[in-house]
Amino acid sequence: MGQEARAIVRAAGACLPAGGLASEDLGDLRFRALMTEAQWAALPLPIRRRFSKQLAAGETIIYVGEVLGTRMTSAGRLLAEAARLIGSPFPRIKGPGTACVVAVTEDRATGGQNWTRLYVRRHGFPQIIHSRKRFAGPTGLEECIGFRIGMALTITVSDEALVFRSAGYFVTLFGRRLPLPAWATPGSLTVTHMEAGDGRFIFTLDVVHPMFGALISQKAVFREAAPDLGG
Repeated sequence: MGQEARAIVRAAGACLPAGGLASEDLGDLRFRALMTEAQWAALPLPIRRRFSKQLAAGETIIYVGEVLGTRMTSAGRLLAEAARLIGSPFPRIKGPGTACVVAVTEDRATGGQNWTRLYVRRHGFPQIIHSRKRFAGPTGLEECIGFRIGMALTITVSDEALVFRSAGYFVTLFGRRLPLPAWATPGSLTVTHMEAGDGRFIFTLDVVHPMFGALISQKAVFREAAPDLGG
């Protein structure tokens, strides 16, 4: 992403109000600034609205849904279990029909968004995945999972779907951003957001390792449950 796009992202973040929602005509420009005008225009209107909804500091949007299917190879299961040491960022519940909830909260302190994903288990406590999206870094967007580990993300549009792809992993130590070597990463990660009609959208997650191939693949459907709940 060029300097101009980064400047737009910073300006968009500065538009966040101290209280209450900004004008719906303005919306949140941060995701839009990471795409070309043609890419943004190619997205269905519900996706554009979803990714330009302006939230006040601490405000939360809730999405509810269910997992349609999860596939894991043996290496994928090993990855998901090993990743519990850094906050369990990968889904470990495989059964279709698993209820799931996603909460997106505006974080005024960082100018980013906190994402909390909850997967219900038939027995025991649910699996909860925490991450933070920050509009920073070489691509203008990165996702951090705790333990100072994160990944840069690119955004593209394909077949009217919004596609997020990993563009390098890193760890932050003593204020320095250090790239992780390829052997210490899960491989390429792709998340797709596709409109499904009737207020619903399809979420897919694919993790592919250059040596072991497809490790994890998940597909889920969501809808907004309670728009603009205040924190």
